[in-house]
Amino acid sequence: MKIGVIGNPRYPTLHDVLSRLATHVATNGHTLVCEKALAEHWPEPVEDLGPAVGTLDLLITFGGDGTLLRGIRLLGERQIPILSFNLGEIGFLTSTKPEFLEEALESVTRGEHHIEERFALEVTHVATNGATKHCHTVLNDVVVNKPQTSRVIRVRVSVDGEEVGQYTADGMIVATAAGSTAYSMSAGGPVVLPHVDAMVLTPICPHTLRVRPVVVPGTAEVVLESIPRGTEEPLVQLDGQLGCTLKRGESIVVRRAPLSVHLVRLGREGFFARMRQKLEWGDLSDRERMTRAD
Repeated sequence: MKIGVIGNPRYPTLHDVLSRLATHVATNGHTLVCEKALAEHWPEPVEDLGPAVGTLDLLITFGGDGTLLRGIRLLGERQIPILSFNLGEIGFLTSTKPEFLEEALESVTRGEHHIEERFALEVTHVATNGATKHCHTVLNDVVVNKPQTSRVIRVRVSVDGEEVGQYTADGMIVATAAGSTAYSMSAGGPVVLPHVDAMVLTPICPHTLRVRPVVVPGTAEVVLESIPRGTEEPLVQLDGQLGCTLKRGESIVVRRAPLSVHLVRLGREGFFARMRQKLEWGDLSDRERMTRAD
């Protein structure tokens, strides 16, 4: 099995985890490739991931949800399973913890895992002349946001060619089911279960009580256009990591990506179990009793 590795070097435990991974891989006859940023963290040199992305059997990410999202963009349209280890605090989308590294890899090798398919978004930045400026794949969300110095922005939102409305707000979020538990949830959007084929349109701090989030089919095409207010240009953020500005006359077109994202899941932990554990979802009395018992 050929395994690709990316990670966030800011976590102090990363070096030890990579050493364990190298030992396990060598013992079990697998092959490792990794991104250049991790080169100095390995006990022995590892081949560069760059040219080998298309030949991977598995991608491993070490970090949090941000590292996992970066791995998804790295794969592009390659439908390769992703096994993600959470080195941070929440890591809602991640598969497991580094304490279970060897056990998790053995489970994957034996096929004792399942794949959770998440649909991603293809986000296209369209210029005033209709040409494509950029096109990216995101798992969570695309956000049209106000510049730091601006009070509010106006955004025109259309779904399948029909105008939904013009929003005066701090911004607008288009989120997948995966992204419904991220920025969209913080902005008051609904939680959407992973198997629900839908997108959520969530305004950020709208300046009216008449505006609410809207759920649209996952097959819809959503277009976001900025209605200029002065000279300031809204910011576009993809999964909270990549960004650009939206100039006058340009638009952001959001539609389902051609391929889904394959996340490795171990065991049978359910979605709501993760919600309770990582996001403190629901009544906390059961956890309070457990804490007192400890």
